[in-house]
Amino acid sequence: MTLLSRLTLAAGLLLIAGSAFAASDTPVGTWKTIDDETHMAKSIVEITDHNGELQARIVKLLNRSPEDIARDGAEPICKKCDGERHNQPIEGMNIMWGVSKDDDVWDGGKILDPKTGKVYKVRLKMLDGGQKLDVHGYIGFALIGRSQVWERQN
Repeated sequence: MTLLSRLTLAAGLLLIAGSAFAASDTPVGTWKTIDDETHMAKSIVEITDHNGELQARIVKLLNRSPEDIARDGAEPICKKCDGERHNQPIEGMNIMWGVSKDDDVWDGGKILDPKTGKVYKVRLKMLDGGQKLDVHGYIGFALIGRSQVWERQN
């Protein structure tokens, strides 16, 4: 192999590695939500970037018990939500909006808990080299609130 071929190959590998790193330093992607109380997977959420503003929607609900299905139906709706989300299907619902990058965190937006219908301020922070996402919902000050750690899905 010639020197030029080796340099080209090395440059290509660095470019691929750089792209992989760039993809994991942003919340954009698909995540498995983990309930902070039960520690069970609750849903698959897709976070997308719309001109620098992150949004998230529920793709699929997971681990629904027979009691959950009996209470909420096979396709649950957001009974406790206000406004346009009231009585709308939870799967497919936009649950996060208005989030933008601020140094090493993403904040400034809101997140909806479809179980309670409550809307909270939200802060996102990448963990474990981009493989986990700390999702912190709060009212008032960020010091008080609840966090969930979501796991990146490939």
